[in-house]
Parts: sequence; C-alpha cells; structure tokens
Amino acid sequence: MTVVTPPPGRELLARGAETMSRIIDQARTLTDVATRQAAQLAPTALPPAPPPLPSNPATLLAAAADYAVDATQRGILYLDALRQAGNTFYEHEAEGCPPVLFFPWDMVVDGRTLPRPCNYALVRIRRPEGAAPQDPKLRPFVIIDPRAGHGAGIGGFKSDSQVGVALRRGHPVYFVVFFRDPEPGQTILDITHAEGVFLEEVAKLHPEAPKPVVIGNCQGGWAVMMLGASQPDLTGAIVLNGAPLSYWAGERGRNPMRYLGGLAGGSWPAALLADLGNGKFDGANLVLNFESLSPANTWFKKYYNLYANVDRETPRFLEFERWWGGYFLMNRDEIRWIVENLFIGDKFARGEISAGGGATFNMRAVRSPVVVFASAGDNITPPGQALRWIADVYRDEQEIKTLGQTIVYLMHEDIGHLGIFVSGAIALKEHTEIAETLQLIDSVAPGLYEMLITTEGGNGGWQVELKERTMADIRARSGEAKNEAFPAVARISALNQSIYDLFAAPFIRQLSTERTAELRRQMHPMRLRRTLFSDRNPAMAAVAPLAEQARADRRPVAPTNPFLAWERLWADGMERSFDLYRDIRDGWTEYAFHALYGALGTWGVAQAEPPEAPPPATEATAPEVRAALAQIAEGGYPAAVIRMMILLARARGGVRRSRLVRSNAMLTTEEPFAAMTPEERQAMIRRQTVIASMAPAEALATLPQLLPKQEERVRALAAVEAVAGPEAELGEAAEAMLAQLRATLATPGRAPVPVGYEAAAMPD
Repeated sequence: MTVVTPPPGRELLARGAETMSRIIDQARTLTDVATRQAAQLAPTALPPAPPPLPSNPATLLAAAADYAVDATQRGILYLDALRQAGNTFYEHEAEGCPPVLFFPWDMVVDGRTLPRPCNYALVRIRRPEGAAPQDPKLRPFVIIDPRAGHGAGIGGFKSDSQVGVALRRGHPVYFVVFFRDPEPGQTILDITHAEGVFLEEVAKLHPEAPKPVVIGNCQGGWAVMMLGASQPDLTGAIVLNGAPLSYWAGERGRNPMRYLGGLAGGSWPAALLADLGNGKFDGANLVLNFESLSPANTWFKKYYNLYANVDRETPRFLEFERWWGGYFLMNRDEIRWIVENLFIGDKFARGEISAGGGATFNMRAVRSPVVVFASAGDNITPPGQALRWIADVYRDEQEIKTLGQTIVYLMHEDIGHLGIFVSGAIALKEHTEIAETLQLIDSVAPGLYEMLITTEGGNGGWQVELKERTMADIRARSGEAKNEAFPAVARISALNQSIYDLFAAPFIRQLSTERTAELRRQMHPMRLRRTLFSDRNPAMAAVAPLAEQARADRRPVAPTNPFLAWERLWADGMERSFDLYRDIRDGWTEYAFHALYGALGTWGVAQAEPPEAPPPATEATAPEVRAALAQIAEGGYPAAVIRMMILLARARGGVRRSRLVRSNAMLTTEEPFAAMTPEERQAMIRRQTVIASMAPAEALATLPQLLPKQEERVRALAAVEAVAGPEAELGEAAEAMLAQLRATLATPGRAPVPVGYEAAAMPD
C-alpha cells in the first residue's frame, strides 16, 4: 500500500481557509457586540421638561426662602445620617463584625473548634415573641449566606425575610454565619467539610423530621451545591437564590461583570491584593466591584434619595448600611480557589473542581430537589449564570427525569440582586411561595419545571403552578450558548498567574507586614467614605447639635415648590449622566474583551481546547431505564395510582400547587401510601416517572395488570379523580388522558387509543 502525501500547498490553503473562517466569525461577533451596545446606548426617554417659575416676584422669593430653609435642614440631617452610619461602622468593626441577624440566636457548632477549623458557625434562630411555636418534627431550614466581602445575615436581617418566612410556619431555622477573620490555613474544602458537620448536627437535633431544606444565597449557592454533590444524603431540598453556578454564561450587550477577569489578565490581581494584605484578601474589594456595576446608585442615587427623603429614609438607610458596611477577609488560597475555579475557570458546571483524594464535585450527584430563584434585573448574577448549569450538567430534560431529579426555577422580571434577599415584597411573595411549595416537593414527579406565580381572582392570594419546561427554555434564558473567548481567558490566566507566582509574589510578600496590610484596609475607599463622616473626624463635631436643632424646628417645603422640582430635575440629570458613563464603560469593556480574546483565538494563540463530546442520549438501554421498565407490570395499586397521576400531569404539561396539596395528602395519609417511608414513596415516584416518560403506551397498557380486580380499578380511578379536581379545570389534553385511563381500566385487555395528548400538552 502506497501512502500519498498531499502537496504542501493544499495543506497551507486549508489552514488559510480555516484562519479566514475564524476571522470572519470574529468580525461577526464584534459587529453583533457593537450593534447590541449601540441599542443599549440609545436614549429610552427624553428628560422631563423644566417646571415653570411663578410670574409674581414676591411669590418666587417666598418659594426660594422656603426652599433654602428646607434644603439646609435636609443637608444637616443628611450629614447626621452619614455620621450615624460612620459611627455604626466603627462600632461594628470594633465588635468583630458580628452577624447582623434581626432575630436572636444561639450558637450550635463553632467551626473554629472543629478538627479542620474554619471561621464558619451554625447558629439556631430563637423563636421571636409572637411567632408560631417551632415544631421539631417539621423540616428544618438551614440558610447559608454568601461570603462575598460583606458580613453574614442578609437572609435574616429583617422581619420579612427568608428566616421570617420559615419561622412563621413553625419550622426550626438554622443559619450558617461566618466571622471576620479566617482561620490560619483554612481552605474552601474545609468550609465544605464544616457545613457537612453542621447538617449532621441538625439531623441529630431533629431525628423525626425530614432532611433539612438548605438555602444558599448568592455564593452560598455554589457552596450548597458542593455540599449536595459531595454528601447527597445530608441535604433535603436545595434552594439557590441568585447563585452564580455558570459564570461564563450571559447575553451579549449585558452582564459586563463576567468580562472583567479577562481584561485584568486572570486571577493574578486577586493574588496580588492578598499578598499586599499579608496573606489575606480584603472583602471590601469584592463589594467595590459589585457597587461599580451601578455607579449611579453607588455614588449618587442612594445618597440623594436619603437627602431628598431624610425624614423617613434615615432608619432604612442605617439598617442597610450596618449589614453592607461590614467587610470580611479571606485567606490567599481561598480567594484564588474561588477566582480560578468559578469566576475564571467556570469549572463547577463541567465537573472539574477537585474535591480532594482524586474526586471531583459533580452536580449530577445531587439527588435532592433543586429550586432556583433568578431575576432578569440581577446584574451580579444574571439568569444565565443562575440557570445555565442545568443545560451544562444534563443533556436534556428526559435525562433529569431518568436520574430521578426534580429541578424547579422561578424567574423575576426586574428585581435586583440584593432585592432577591432583602426585599420585603419578595419575602412575602416569592420566598413565601417557595416555602409553601417545598412542603410538597416530595410529591412532585422528577423533571424540569418553571414555577409560575399569578394572582388568584380578587382575593389577593396567589396561584402557583409548576409548568414543565425543556432545555431549549433554559438556553433561551441563558443567552449565548457558548463563548470560545472564555476558555482562552482561563489559559491566559493560568500563564499570568504562573509568571506572577514566580517573579513578583516572593518580592511582594517580603515587603508586606500586618501593619501595612491593616493600613491599606483602613484607607480603602469603601471604609474611608464611612469613617470620614464619623465622630472620629473633628470636622463633624458640630453636626449632631445642629441636627437636633433642625429636627426641633423642621420646616419641610411644600411639594409644589418650583425649586424642589428643579432639584429633582437636576438629580434626574445627574443619574442619567452616571448611567451614560456606565453604558459607555460597559460597551467598551465588552468590545475590548471580544476584540482581544477573539483575536487571540483567531490566530491560534491561547486557543481553547476542543469541547468534550456531550454525554450520550438517555435511551431505553440506560441502566436506570432498564431497571424501571423491568418492573412496568409490578407494584400493584400504589404504582398504578402514582403512574396515572404522572400521566395526567404529563398530559397537562405541569401541575398546580392545589393538586400537589391533594396529592401530598393522599400519599401521606391514605393506605397503602401512609405505611411507606418517604424514601419508598420517592423511589416509586421516580420509577413511575421513568416508565411514563420512556414508554407511555406500555405504561397505559399494563395498568390492568397492576389492577387485576375491578374494585381496585374503581378505587384507583376515584383516588386519581379526587386529586385531579374538577374536570372543567383540567384542560383538553388532561381530559383526553383521563378518558383514556377510564377506557383502559373499564375493559381488561383493551388496547389504549392514541389521543395525541402529548402534542396538546406542549409547555406554553
């Protein structure tokens, strides 16, 4: 056999064509980015027209005098509010930045005393006066707050909060807090181990209760998923609130924060800041990054809002500043782990984070139901970062069912990142409805759902429905399906980090001491803007007495005063200017990112590794499917009832919570279901879901074998009809399926007649 070597010219032409194709793709990407950014920069509304001035000079002078008095008094009271915030900041720092929980609490486990010590602790929330008695047999709630620069307590620093929602229902509530200073040498894996110890302790304290609901806020979300992946037997349902599990995901023209690591050259700036901090990274840097996303609010709007409404806004401002103004530290290795594995490497969704001992954290190992709460108005954890992991981990929605997993996501259209955790309106609606649904989550068949909350009639209540969704829905919410620039960022980051570790880090560590590190922390702008307005600044000495005098002689201006309208017009112009700066900055950031890393990829510099092939499709030959189908004619009455309910829900494309309530009541109070353990019921639901999904025709045809006696068929149909509720509310597809169930069980051996319910039940 003769091997013919292709001429070198042909190979060069092929390589040139490939390079030209990449250049064209890069040009298309930059054009798309520029087009989207141009749309963002387009003015959405014209500025308001200036108000007319009074024609009478005397009226104008009187209005000016009234406004001058009001503006001066507001200015004094505004400075006094900043003074109080500065004093609170000093006091909070002097106390070691304790948790800012609104509720009293008791220490349960102090992570600093564990064999692998860390600065985390488990506390139990005491029942506040007037709250419902806590039932130790109810499912405990465990809330894990984010350690993202600020202090612990965001999930419970108001009465209307995640903690308050659970307490009002009588659930035992535990909170995972952390202290300002990390333990020497502690790592992220030490924290994961400690959180596992915390859940074991909760289980010991509530031996008769179901496994606890574990709520992860923001970065606490990936901590919860790491725990669920490494120790799946410890967690009950998992709730992820604004948690960035797929940091690369996003939409072009939006979400600029994900580009900053690439433009900074990777993880080395975080390592530099930690080295300058004598081995500790100052969390104020993270908070400053968050605040820079909205400069209008950070540097003007929230302060003007305080000034304009100082009589009623001061308490709310001081409450929030107490939580937002406490800054925490991380060890050098901790911040590097976070940046390299999550922000730069995006390794969690791809199962590449090391769990020690040669193992990795794999989200497919999570067996607990997962509820994801995201918002389109969240610019810190946009929907793509909160949801994209579902499409990265699972091939399709059928695989989710086959693995017996239940994933529910809830979308808000406009609330911001902090509003997800601190908004009283969100606590009273979304978090309340999530808590209600969690009581029934074990009765939900495996699958991918969206939770829809709608107004119920005119009674002020809410109607909740879990609507079946597909991976296409997740990808549509996530923005870009892929972005080749980010793998290049990870490779450049690793290179830059190696250079920094080799040449710069040893020199910087020799020059850094604890004294210089503390001086740098105290001079950080996030701290300085508070300390400069405290009583420690002699220039503020006259503010407190002047504020008392202003309160005693307060003369607010009339709302119709024209100068007040001019003030608001000026404020609107300032906010628009900040927003314009933000949009130009974000546009430049995104364009520069794609231009730089796109060019590197185009010419083969730091080109990403080819993506791994997707996992094979879930077919009838999969072990889980084979095991379920082998038992298609087994299980008797309970298997038949659960299968029929799943078929009805599948036909409808979802299930309302009212039906879940009836289903849960039947499964927990009526025999033979009441005699089963929760694990046995869940195993049966998972098995029947696989059967109904993979072999719907056979699932129908074998129902008579499960119910050989006529009285069993009558009883089973009656039970299913009671759960389904009025037929008029079922919808056409579910009605057709119910008729098919009746026909199948009415005549033994009769083949079911296809009615096309699956086509009619497409998710809306």
